[in-house]
Amino acid sequence: MQMRSNDLFSRSRKVLPGGVSSPVRSFRPYPFFTSSAHGSRLFTEDGRELIDYCMAYGPLIFGHTPSFLLEFVKDQIFKGTVFGTPHLAELELAEEIIRAVPSMEMVRFVNSGGEAAMSAIRLSRAFTKRDVVVKFDGCYHGAVDSLLVNGVGIKKYPASDGIPTTLLDKTKVIPFNDFSELDGINEDVACVIVEPVMGNMGVIPPEKGFLQEVRRACDEAGAILIFDEVITGFRLSRGGAQRVFNIKPDITLLGKVIGGGFPVGVFGGKRELMEMVAPAGRVYNAGTFNGNPVTMSAGLAVLRKLEDHIYSDLEFKTEFLCKGIEEIFGDADIPIQINRIGSMFTIFFTQNAVKDAESARRSRVDRFQKFHSLMLERGVFLPPSQFECCFLSTAHVDKDIEETLQATLSAVNVDGW
Repeated sequence: MQMRSNDLFSRSRKVLPGGVSSPVRSFRPYPFFTSSAHGSRLFTEDGRELIDYCMAYGPLIFGHTPSFLLEFVKDQIFKGTVFGTPHLAELELAEEIIRAVPSMEMVRFVNSGGEAAMSAIRLSRAFTKRDVVVKFDGCYHGAVDSLLVNGVGIKKYPASDGIPTTLLDKTKVIPFNDFSELDGINEDVACVIVEPVMGNMGVIPPEKGFLQEVRRACDEAGAILIFDEVITGFRLSRGGAQRVFNIKPDITLLGKVIGGGFPVGVFGGKRELMEMVAPAGRVYNAGTFNGNPVTMSAGLAVLRKLEDHIYSDLEFKTEFLCKGIEEIFGDADIPIQINRIGSMFTIFFTQNAVKDAESARRSRVDRFQKFHSLMLERGVFLPPSQFECCFLSTAHVDKDIEETLQATLSAVNVDGW
């Protein structure tokens, strides 16, 4: 079979940096090019069919191209793709989100999680009249200059070239799940931004009581608590991680699932905060595609279809798959740790528990890359990075899980582990 993706990647490298439009899509020797997708499957330009556990990094809770969503989107496209005016779907999606997430009394639609994070920080600084932002090592909140910081203490460093050191001075980074470091949240801090379940060092859930202590520290310091639920919002429950852990943040960031497969971001929270956003207040936010009608219609279709039983079904399937993978690796005496919550999981190639960014970084990336390649050869697509989440959708059926476990068994029997 001719490997068309190889040729396409050679062309792509001439016009796109690294041949891709996002670095997480790149892997060796070259990424495959997708021609179409349906349900739990990707179909490549090379004529291959792959079981997909990347799911576009989380948005596709009903899988690829579900028929109910296509009908909604088709109807909206015929009505118009962008208006530059308010419209009904925008209002109805806002109402749907607010009903599901009690901490969000008002919302503003933007076009990405990064935009939502940037705007939430601006709003927090305006409200508190403070400048310092606290984030947690390994949490990712979009390609925002002041948030592209890793490491802790004197080991703090920018995650990208081109970030002024003056911005780093306004960002404090502390370890996730470390109760002792929460004393660093003081009266200089405008806001604390956190993924309630880390999803960008792989899945790392909070330890018992940790989020409650973060909430307490923010209250004592008068700092705004921002939950970045771009991944977990409407993925773990209709009310997101904050419903699962019973924590009420001041501002919530959403994206992925609420866009129904289209680009979207949302920030929202207490009315007294959100009424500071223009044109009601003086915190500026604007965008040509904010509240895009196609995205709003798609999101509305998805949210109206999400019911509690869907989450329990996804939990059951994901737990079954993860237990099967653990047993296969255990029998082969290859140490792994699987972190899972709901329909999200990550396989870490380490014998030690993974509870923060530092312990995640100690996992065997070389073994993950080997496993990724072996699974891809066997028709299963996992996210190419060790530090990403795998996702299940309602479109994944028993046959998918059975084939995945068979592929895993075959992969661990390859020499060289």
